[in-house]
Amino acid sequence: MQSSNATRGPLCFAAASLILALGAPAGAARADVVADWNATTQSVLVATNGSPGVYYAMVHAAIYDAVNAIDRRHQVFAVRPTTNADGASKEAAAAAAAYHVLLSLYPNQQALLDPAYTSSLAAVPDGIPKTKGVAVGTEVAAAWLAYRAGDGREASVPYAFQDGPGQYQGTPPALLDPVTPWVAKMRPFTLIRPSQFRAEGPPDLTSYRYAEDLHATESLGAINSTTRTAEQTEIGLFHTESPTTFWPRNIRAFVATQHLDVSASARLFAMVFVGFGDASIACWDSKFYFNRWRPVTAIPLADNDRNAATDTDETWLPLAPTPPHPEYPAAHGCVAGAILEMLNVFFHTKHLNITLTSTVAGSIPHAFTNTDDVIDEVLVAGVYGGMHFPASVAHGFKVGRLVGRWIAANKFRSTERDH
Repeated sequence: MQSSNATRGPLCFAAASLILALGAPAGAARADVVADWNATTQSVLVATNGSPGVYYAMVHAAIYDAVNAIDRRHQVFAVRPTTNADGASKEAAAAAAAYHVLLSLYPNQQALLDPAYTSSLAAVPDGIPKTKGVAVGTEVAAAWLAYRAGDGREASVPYAFQDGPGQYQGTPPALLDPVTPWVAKMRPFTLIRPSQFRAEGPPDLTSYRYAEDLHATESLGAINSTTRTAEQTEIGLFHTESPTTFWPRNIRAFVATQHLDVSASARLFAMVFVGFGDASIACWDSKFYFNRWRPVTAIPLADNDRNAATDTDETWLPLAPTPPHPEYPAAHGCVAGAILEMLNVFFHTKHLNITLTSTVAGSIPHAFTNTDDVIDEVLVAGVYGGMHFPASVAHGFKVGRLVGRWIAANKFRSTERDH
């Protein structure tokens, strides 16, 4: 079934065609040690209650430097081993780098990590290349962890709720403190500082744009909306899966159709997940700088926003539960912007056949032939879900895209001459 732009209601987005297709991604999957360790990283993060996506960047940057130390076709990301890497196994180096980074970060997950490591190494023939690969990966992991020491991970960053129109309030039902404020202060992986690409700022509460955005979310994002179509409801719920599981799983499925060698896979995963990490840091910097309230607060309290064009609905509730962190900019927009920019750069095209799946009950696969079409869907999904205002998702995407372009200009570049 192909959706038309009309299904997006009053939101003025220049959306390209969205194709919803039943079935798995085209192309046969094959084993990939880099993808395997991405899946293991996801398992660790889920087991430890969903730590932020910056940890994917920790793992994949180390894998990249370990494999690239053997391959030497691209820039060093951060560390270069002293171990002689000539003839070393890239598969063994990738496994050792990932294992030792994860074991250091999550020592209580050794029971999960040890079997994964054993399985990875069992797939590599015994001999000098395997031994050298393990040595390279182990050294890179240690050097990478030392390089990232004191980067602000899990630091105690206090947060105080503020009163007043537009300020973030605890979201129902739990009214929790906002999650992971330390991400806003963490030392980035490639950016000069977290605020380097700070979002341009949300519309002023008294502006026509703010009133227009509030009306759009109030209408299309309500749990009992009469203007949202069934297709829009599915889209809104589809994208409520956490990006820390949604994107890794879908990137693995996509990469499995591309038949990359280990070096290319290590580079692609590093580009994507360093983009994920730095986009998260940049996004959280903006979130806590602007400290903007969520629709679930803004709509019931609209009589306090000093905007005569907004109306209060004290009973309004969103289609999907609202995450406990400030609204602006949207994390889904930030992360998707960076990830899709990295895919564009790596493959030198936006014309990619990508099928996305969601773990949300009742969802169906969404198939795209262009990364711009993915962005078009992300731009509206947060509004349909009632979690965001339109400007928040659009500005988040801009942040992510700028992060991706910065990374492409400064990291992962070829050391070989163009022919």
